[in-house]
Amino acid sequence: MQKPSEPVDLCLQLVRCLSVTPEEGGALTLLATVLGQAGFAVERPVFEAEGTPAIDNLFARIGNPDGPCLVFAGHTDVVPPGPLDRWSHPPFEPVIKDGRLYGRGAEDMKGGVAASVVAALRYIRAHGTPTKGSIAFLITGDEEGPAVNGTVKLLAYARAKGYRLDHCVLGEPTNVDHLGDMMKIGRRGSLSFKLIVDGKQGHVAYPERADNPLHGLTRLMQALLAEPLDKGTAHFAPSNLEFTTVDVGNPATNVVPGEARAAFNIRFNDTYTSTTLDAEIRKRLTAAAGNKIRYRLETLPTNSQAFLTKPGPFVDMVKDCVRQITGQEPVLSTTGGTSDARFIKDYCPVVEFGLVGRTMHQIDENIAVADLDRLTAVYATILERYFA
Repeated sequence: MQKPSEPVDLCLQLVRCLSVTPEEGGALTLLATVLGQAGFAVERPVFEAEGTPAIDNLFARIGNPDGPCLVFAGHTDVVPPGPLDRWSHPPFEPVIKDGRLYGRGAEDMKGGVAASVVAALRYIRAHGTPTKGSIAFLITGDEEGPAVNGTVKLLAYARAKGYRLDHCVLGEPTNVDHLGDMMKIGRRGSLSFKLIVDGKQGHVAYPERADNPLHGLTRLMQALLAEPLDKGTAHFAPSNLEFTTVDVGNPATNVVPGEARAAFNIRFNDTYTSTTLDAEIRKRLTAAAGNKIRYRLETLPTNSQAFLTKPGPFVDMVKDCVRQITGQEPVLSTTGGTSDARFIKDYCPVVEFGLVGRTMHQIDENIAVADLDRLTAVYATILERYFA
């Protein structure tokens, strides 16, 4: 059997680590060893907060601290594998079959981490320790979990230590169908709400003696959906509101409930901040409710605001490197869910480019071995261009 390439071998080793959030599982220890042997100064801070598990993190850096620093960011924690008997191969015993590497986390995102680490190792072997700047790694074990003791605190830790962070490449899976078809230059914000309408419980045969909260709830729901929140912006699609639950907790068919509840989430673009969006929702509800509907609105905490890394020299350089290696013209996108880029953007410009994201969080998660090698080449080219 042909020996796997360096990024494939490192990915295989990482997938074998049982790093289901919040467990470190040996993944960061492996990376610390690999990077330390290459000359990186490696730090392993552990962060914790009340009500959340303690999380292992990794910060590593090599090169001239006075020059620009290119950061590769990512996470080694993975989601649970689900029913083991539904996997074609054990999720933490990775295999390569028909040119694809199977295992939990291969796509999201141990493959991306392996590619960036090997790209850095190859750059150092070719050029020695960077003299024009530095290369850093910002790797957490808390991206798939609460995201409280991971990247957000690791960034603050790096700043408190005086480490310079100038630009960041986050290796989340970004491509839709083929490596090189999409890179992310921003993300939508996310804001969730709970809507409660108060009524009066009563017998369905005597509606005049009751006040059915479902009537008010449906009216408020219609009011929120009647008009688009916005028309979208230059780099973002229109904000979208989706109701996720409607409930009265009523097992009886002959009782008018006393309360009705709904939950909804809005993925919003840069038209809004979470504060201005909250105000817009409350304005619509107030107008629809008048003096007839008694309701309460709870806005859930969020750490996810819409942001954009504006096209410019850094974005253009990464895009050029993707095109050079893959032959594809990547779409500059802001679609998808949230990522740790929402924290990184407060410290430096960040773009996301990784593997094809078709099987992440699924049974039989897998990646194309050839894509992993080409992603490593993309990252290596970015390093060459960045320090040229």
